[in-house]
Amino acid sequence: MARVLPPGLTESDFDAAIARFKDVVGEKHVVTEDGDLARYRDPYPVGGQPAEGASAAVSPETTEQVQEIVRIANEYGVPLSPISTGKNNGYGGGQPRLSGAVVVDTGQRMDRILEVDEKFGYALLEPGVSYFDLYEHLQANAPSLMLDCPDLGWGSVVGNTLDRGVGYTPYGDHLMWQTGLEVVLPTGEVMRTGMGAVPGSNTWQLFQYGFGPFPDGLFTQSNLGIVTKMGIALMQRPPASETFVVSFDREEDLQQVVDIMLPLRINMAPLQNVPVLRNIILDAGVVSKRTEWYDGDGPLPPEAIEEMKSELGLGYWNLYGTVYGPPPVVETYLGMIKDAFLQVPGSRFATTRDRDEATDRGAHVLHDRHRINNGIPSLDEMKLMEFMPNGGHIGFSPVSAPDGADAMKQALMVRRRADEYRKDYAAQFVVGLREMHHIGLFLFDTTDAAARQETLDLARVLIDEAAAEGYGEYRTHNALMDQVMGTYDWGDGALLRFHETVKDALDPNSIMAPGKSGIWGRKYRGQGL
Repeated sequence: MARVLPPGLTESDFDAAIARFKDVVGEKHVVTEDGDLARYRDPYPVGGQPAEGASAAVSPETTEQVQEIVRIANEYGVPLSPISTGKNNGYGGGQPRLSGAVVVDTGQRMDRILEVDEKFGYALLEPGVSYFDLYEHLQANAPSLMLDCPDLGWGSVVGNTLDRGVGYTPYGDHLMWQTGLEVVLPTGEVMRTGMGAVPGSNTWQLFQYGFGPFPDGLFTQSNLGIVTKMGIALMQRPPASETFVVSFDREEDLQQVVDIMLPLRINMAPLQNVPVLRNIILDAGVVSKRTEWYDGDGPLPPEAIEEMKSELGLGYWNLYGTVYGPPPVVETYLGMIKDAFLQVPGSRFATTRDRDEATDRGAHVLHDRHRINNGIPSLDEMKLMEFMPNGGHIGFSPVSAPDGADAMKQALMVRRRADEYRKDYAAQFVVGLREMHHIGLFLFDTTDAAARQETLDLARVLIDEAAAEGYGEYRTHNALMDQVMGTYDWGDGALLRFHETVKDALDPNSIMAPGKSGIWGRKYRGQGL
């Protein structure tokens, strides 16, 4: 296959840079062959003609090696695309935003758990540490501590946090609980944030703010550096916990459910964790194949959805949450939650004690949420990709106030468009303290070019329609980053201009992850890449 080189870079400069990278990390840790680069392609490619991938990948072992890679990239004008484990599936995986960029794979060899402090409850990690890695380490060395994991545990703790991912325990807002960074800047200089900037400090992971401006957020969803170390706070494992599901029969129950939820959540009691309201298609998708319910074209018809609900013993909407504490507290909170939500006509309440996943297929998600909400990583949500042949997905994730009218408005808007584009509406609402993430997962056959393009077209329409109603996405696929950033245009685009000003000041040669989050350095800006 023809080589994919970064825009504007000559073969001689590219080859010279690759030779220098090999001198830094060792020849076997630099790959340039197409077959070796397959792991850095989008696992769920979108569009009729998916974007080309990386030109090479370099796997450093130390912060010092990362510094040298960045210096060489500046010398030759080589754009870099840093990743941790590259498991950001549904958002582009490990594929560079700019075709031909060189992936800096910090997850391959920088995978050390540098410190765990059981007394103060934190860990200091390199980017290659997955949720499974950290869980196993805590079980063996600090069993009183509990981590917070997202739906899938194979990803990087550092990478998920930097992309502002979320989990489901009281520590579910991962960025809120990060406790300091070590970052290689686009010039090759290395910096520590917060108290880590004080030589000999013993509070780096205890007080993230330090003194002066707080820069940590500049390195999330950004292209301003490569994070090589990060601290994360860990929760003390509670004496007891129990997970519940409340099932609501009708699609239109959504509005009442969200309005009941807010006062129970906003003070972190009795809804202590991040509650998830999933629809029946999402729940059925992880325990069955689509053909069991419907083998035709277009979205699942109403009778198929009714059959799902009946067979799995679930509602159209199903609310999952976990309560923690001494057993009397757990029972008190469960009673309060049950009383509140059973106000909805036709609703049903159950806990893991009521439904056995060994004999009850509809109880699988309930028990999986119990594991995840207790810091036990899982991969069960990956079964959703088996719902249809060659399954992949793209996410549509607008944020709004946790308001029932907003939830209903969004759900109807997205479902109607999904129907129009012949896609199933598999969705969930994730409620934080004062915001609500509406995550629509649109499944498609990754081998079908028409289906890939149709799914991308649907996402583009939804982004613009949501923005017209004041809803912005919190996270998006590589292919949609420019469009999403364009919706954040208050003040005639003041936010993007600020990002570009910072980008050009810190990265004058535009070598760090060009195009990430719709932010292009001066070298590539305006080229329509």
